[in-house]
Amino acid sequence: MGTIMFTFLLCFASQMLVYYLMPSTVAALSLSSESDKLALLALKEKLTNGVPESLPSWNESLHFCEWQGVTCGRRHMRVSSLQLANQTWGGTLGPSLGNLTFLKLLMLRNLALHGEIPPQIGRLKRLQNLILGGNKLEGEIPTELSNCTNLEAIELQHNHLTGRVPSWFGSMQLTWLDLASNNLVATIPPSLGNISSLAYLSLSQNHLAGNIPHALGKLSALETLALDLNNLSGQIPDSLYNLSSIQSFVLVENKLFGSLPSNLNLAFPKLEEFLVGGNQISGAFPSSISNITNLKRFDIARNAFSGPIPLTLGQLNKLDSIDIGDNNFGSGGARDLDFLSSLTNCTKLSLLSFYKNRFGGQFPDLIGNFSNLLILDISFNQIYGAIPEKIGKLISLTSLDIGFNHLEGTIPSSIGMLKNIGRLVLQSNKLSGNIPLSIGNLTILSQLFLAANQLQGSIPVTLRYCTKLETVILGINNLSGNIPNETFGYLRGLVLLVLSNNSFTGEIPSEFGNLDQLSQLFIHSNKLSGEIPNQLGGCSSLTKLILRENFFHGNIPSFLGSSIRSLDALDLSRNNFSGTIPFELENLTLLNFLDLSFNNLYGEVPTRGVFSNASQFSLSGNNNLCGGIPQLKLHACFRPPSRKHKRSLKKKLIIIIIISVIGGILIFFITFLAVHSLTRKRKRLPSSPISLQNESLRVTYGDLHEATNGFSSSNLVGVGSFGSVYKGSLLNFERLVAVKVLNLETRGAAKSFVAECNALGKMKHRNLVKILTCCSSVDYKGEDFKAIVFEFMPEGSLENVLHNNEGSENENHSLILSKRVDIALDVAHALDYLHHDEDQVVVHCDIKPSNVLLDEDMVAHLGDFGLARLIHGSTRHSSKDQVDSSTIKGTIGYLPPEYGAGGPVSSEGDIYSYGILLLEMLTGKRPTDNMFYENLSLQKWCKTKISETILDIVDSRLLMSFAEDGTWIVENNIKECLVMFAKIGVACSEEFPTQRMLSKDVIVKLLEIKRKLHVRKNIST
Repeated sequence: MGTIMFTFLLCFASQMLVYYLMPSTVAALSLSSESDKLALLALKEKLTNGVPESLPSWNESLHFCEWQGVTCGRRHMRVSSLQLANQTWGGTLGPSLGNLTFLKLLMLRNLALHGEIPPQIGRLKRLQNLILGGNKLEGEIPTELSNCTNLEAIELQHNHLTGRVPSWFGSMQLTWLDLASNNLVATIPPSLGNISSLAYLSLSQNHLAGNIPHALGKLSALETLALDLNNLSGQIPDSLYNLSSIQSFVLVENKLFGSLPSNLNLAFPKLEEFLVGGNQISGAFPSSISNITNLKRFDIARNAFSGPIPLTLGQLNKLDSIDIGDNNFGSGGARDLDFLSSLTNCTKLSLLSFYKNRFGGQFPDLIGNFSNLLILDISFNQIYGAIPEKIGKLISLTSLDIGFNHLEGTIPSSIGMLKNIGRLVLQSNKLSGNIPLSIGNLTILSQLFLAANQLQGSIPVTLRYCTKLETVILGINNLSGNIPNETFGYLRGLVLLVLSNNSFTGEIPSEFGNLDQLSQLFIHSNKLSGEIPNQLGGCSSLTKLILRENFFHGNIPSFLGSSIRSLDALDLSRNNFSGTIPFELENLTLLNFLDLSFNNLYGEVPTRGVFSNASQFSLSGNNNLCGGIPQLKLHACFRPPSRKHKRSLKKKLIIIIIISVIGGILIFFITFLAVHSLTRKRKRLPSSPISLQNESLRVTYGDLHEATNGFSSSNLVGVGSFGSVYKGSLLNFERLVAVKVLNLETRGAAKSFVAECNALGKMKHRNLVKILTCCSSVDYKGEDFKAIVFEFMPEGSLENVLHNNEGSENENHSLILSKRVDIALDVAHALDYLHHDEDQVVVHCDIKPSNVLLDEDMVAHLGDFGLARLIHGSTRHSSKDQVDSSTIKGTIGYLPPEYGAGGPVSSEGDIYSYGILLLEMLTGKRPTDNMFYENLSLQKWCKTKISETILDIVDSRLLMSFAEDGTWIVENNIKECLVMFAKIGVACSEEFPTQRMLSKDVIVKLLEIKRKLHVRKNIST
């Protein structure tokens, strides 16, 4: 009875206690909820930068547990989850975040948040998932986060976090750690290997260095390891191959080396992604991957692997992409591509890339079986044959790159079936024929590369339907005809257009002016003519305009400096532009390269903008310019007097004339007496100096004596058959001159003087040495004196450059192949000019390297016409114009054989000497070298080595470097170009004159070599 009573009293007391305590508990819970609400409101203010329109549901009309992104626990009504994403608020994380102490999930992704992660985050002891990816958070990962011992997943990727990867992560029980795309530095802490529960680890795209820790091999639960895009070095630790749960193994773009194990299938049986491209790993292809049946993506590109590709890859029926480009696979043999047959079984394959290897063989027809391919890249190999018609079956292709191979034949019309293609690269092959009309079917094409082939015909008008085109590169082909208005006028999105090194004619289409997005226009080295159309001023986005080596004429339009203010490169050189340089070009503040050389410009040179820095512009070959900055050394421009001074000037002029007349009469009588006195003493009076090219430049013996420091040996630059050449500086003539002083005691010197003056007197060509004046006078001893004054060539002669003569001003020059081709072209143009004049043909008679002079731009000028013979055009084949070669003293080694047999002087004789000069440029050996004796000559030696053994005879300096400022060379074409150059030299120096090439044909062949060699870097063709 007592026990029952005691139990009753105890229950009653308990109920009463609950009754009295209930209000205080409810109040406590209400107070805690209120603190979460205040914390959220304070957090909103920071997250949204105080913009009231943001998070409209966060207001008093709703309980905070119903606010957007907020979830509360049912028991305590406290915030347990906060999830907000994909906004552009750009705010910060406020410290009030630390008051949400019941928070388990915090996801604030892609909100453009900046600032640091507040240390108050360490108060969130219940936090399990921290997701702050896709923001702009800065600073280091706060150490206070280590207090959040319940964390399972941390995602801080795509921020601006700095500092090290915290080592204290190793004490947490994480399953997911993503710190990718930040600015973390130093090494990977080995302590990460202690997180035995970790399934996902990504430290991609940071600045981590050092070795991959061996301890990471302890992460037995790891399924994804992503350490790509860092600066990691050393070998891949063997311990990583113990991670049998790995599905994704990503180490792309580091500095790792070593080799891969032969049993990858046993190490990673669950592997789906194996991406180690962009390292320095070597060895054979890991053929064991053929047994990893789940493999989807495989990338070992940009490494140093070599050897054959296994024929068992077809077992990978889930394979989606394979990239083995930029390695050393293949041998150039016909069976190198046999592995493709196996890959046709991989029906899900969307990416196939094996660019920049050594694969040979014929382009196989079976390529049409890869029906699901999106990307095919086999460029930079040695694949030959025709592009198969079945290429049109790859209707899913978005990118096709088969450039830089040895493909021949025409572009198949089936290419027009690739209607999903956005990038088409066929450049640097040997493709011929026309561009197919079916290319107009590629209506979403944005990039078209057909450069460096042998394509012919005109640009198809159907190209107008490819309205998405941004890049069109058709340079270095044999395309001709007009550039059609009706085609490019439709391509309004065009950014880059390259039509250079073809044979286009006509004018620049006026509809180019509609291309307001056009940034770079390269149409140089064609046969275009006319004036630059005013409509081109509509291309306001142009940064590069290259029009050199055409036949454009007229004035340089001022709109180039007023409407196109974004230009950084303008090249109008080697055309027929005339008039003055527009001062508007001074306004181009971004211009750092301007070339107006070799035109017919005259007048004042501007001094501001690009014209203030001589290294940024070139005006060579415009001989009537004046003014400019002092470094140009141009004569001052004439300034006409103003009106207010005309009257006083008129009076002064009358006075000057009167004084001049009186002075002239006095001088006449004094001169008469002097002549009379000299005649009696049998002293000859100096005759008037001959002035040919420059009527304002008249010189005497005294002028030349002073200009050359008394013909000092320190001014001596060369000695020839008939005299010596001195460098000098004439008073009131700002450019340096070369003075050739004839040694009149040498037999034939006087005739040489007359021949050279007559030959060069009226000839004007940019590749002939310009004669400034001839001086026939007497020296201070009363002896005859004859001299010829030329423009000085600062780079000396080709002889010095080729053979590196000691003491030469250019002994450090080493001519690369492209420059030798340019010089050969310059000399060929000069000979073509001399040999094909309608009124008189000039035969030089002494073509050799020492008579080829180089200006400051390394442009060649043919000089020394002391042996030249003139043959009148109307009677060029008559006997009276044929000169007995016995009177000719050419140079041994360069003389044609018919001259030695008493044959007549002819243009074919010059071609023979020119051919020997070409072979000397190719081999670096003179025709008089000791190795040539009896029946072996330079010509015969080259002729026997002209094909497979061409590299045995080539000047060794040509094999050291094949690139020059602003250009690069297609490697596969180097040998071919050397053979072509040798064939020209051999054909020009054949024994019989009728078998030798014509100068015009020489020019065509050399231009073909030039097209194969030169392509601009900043075009990426």
